[in-house]
Amino acid sequence: MGNTVFIRANGPMIVRGKVKVLDSEEHVLLEDNEAFLCRCGKSANKPFCDGAHKSCDFNDDANFSDDKSEPLAEGDGVVITVRANAMLVAKGPMTIQNEDGSSTTTRNKAAFCRCGESAKKPFCDATHKRCGFVAD
Repeated sequence: MGNTVFIRANGPMIVRGKVKVLDSEEHVLLEDNEAFLCRCGKSANKPFCDGAHKSCDFNDDANFSDDKSEPLAEGDGVVITVRANAMLVAKGPMTIQNEDGSSTTTRNKAAFCRCGESAKKPFCDATHKRCGFVAD
């Protein structure tokens, strides 16, 4: 099935496939077949989800559009790099979709919001620069 990024309504981003998560200095934080990543910006365990979205005002229906959809390149894994005080950058062939599949796209590179404030969720629109998001 390849690598899939599931965008859960009002919840985390779930990445399945061959997944590697790196910190901003490219140290491996996780290498597995599944990762639950924070989208609300409130997790105490960033970049990973700790369920904080359940008790904060995070609201996102997980419906999105994408004008950067592209054919998938060859490759078998997705590497997600955490940018300090900024987005998650994912590289590798991936299908991005919401839970019911009504919003879907394919990408080889994507910048995902992790501050919870982007107007283009699940994608980053650089709102983290204006909202004061802080996270290594």
